Amino acid sequence: MIRINKNESPLKPLSQELLASIISESSFNFYPDDEYERFKQAYAKFYGFEAEQIIAGNGSDELIQKLMLIMPEGPVLTLNPDFFMYQAYANQVKRSIHFVNAEEDLTFNLNKIMTAIDNYQPSFFIMSNPHNPSGKQYDVTFLTTIADKMKSIGGYFIIDEAYLDFGEAYDVTFADHVLQMRTLSKAFAIAGLRLGVLIGTPTTIDKIKQIEHPYPLNTITLNIAIYMFEHTTETRQFIEHQRYLAQRLKAIFNNNVGDIVRIFPSATNFVLTKGTLAQQLGQFIADRGFQPRIYDEPEMSEYVRYSIATDEQLDELTRIVQDWRKQYEISKNA
Repeated sequence: MIRINKNESPLKPLSQELLASIISESSFNFYPDDEYERFKQAYAKFYGFEAEQIIAGNGSDELIQKLMLIMPEGPVLTLNPDFFMYQAYANQVKRSIHFVNAEEDLTFNLNKIMTAIDNYQPSFFIMSNPHNPSGKQYDVTFLTTIADKMKSIGGYFIIDEAYLDFGEAYDVTFADHVLQMRTLSKAFAIAGLRLGVLIGTPTTIDKIKQIEHPYPLNTITLNIAIYMFEHTTETRQFIEHQRYLAQRLKAIFNNNVGDIVRIFPSATNFVLTKGTLAQQLGQFIADRGFQPRIYDEPEMSEYVRYSIATDEQLDELTRIVQDWRKQYEISKNA
């Protein structure tokens, strides 16, 4: 079964020979003090800010957990639906959590978010952008309005940018109450190595460092990430290929079934579909060796989501979708 249900990368960013060389040269008999600092320098330079503005963790999941622990007392506010780990970690540390429900088209009304902030007075508001699971990327005006509102009540705004490298870059003014969270699991394709990054002002990052582990990442993960961010040409080319695969995936569905299946515009490495026909197509695809995300959650039962695959696998997926369309047309005409 080809896995296209977890928004992972189907490709590895480095060759087996290069990986072997990096691992063999890793001093994993020593603690990775220098490697951690070197990674932060390389990552910061890649995106154009300072190493003092970031903290890294064992995937963005660990960083979400840290935020649940270190943010000021009070509830967290998020969107429904959004990344399920926000709720999981809030429950884990017994922090109350409230939700702003999506509109019928899975977008979110800014006025309703403002009202929810007034009503719940959250310690912090967290949302994914581009949004998971819809794939929509919200603009700077939308984000700045939320950031300003959170500042007015003395709270924080965390923007989870896990899929931003598939979307469009934007600038949010750095402020003590605004944090950006990123992961190397998606566009950088090292999900199994577990590396997430939190970006903010040095003041806020220092606050979060109060609960940072002495050595938050292992030597091999750090050395692989260092290589990627110090070899920027190759890494940017790899990301462009990832973005190309995402465009191909969207085209498969838009070009072949976009007139009969509801397909959500996406600035990510996945495509979300909805409706009875979407469910039928999803099962047809699953029966032919590709595993899409078919949701267990009742509120998402109408939806099916697909993430990127290799070029060859996307060729096969195209044929499967086209075969389903032919069968649909025959049954409709009959």
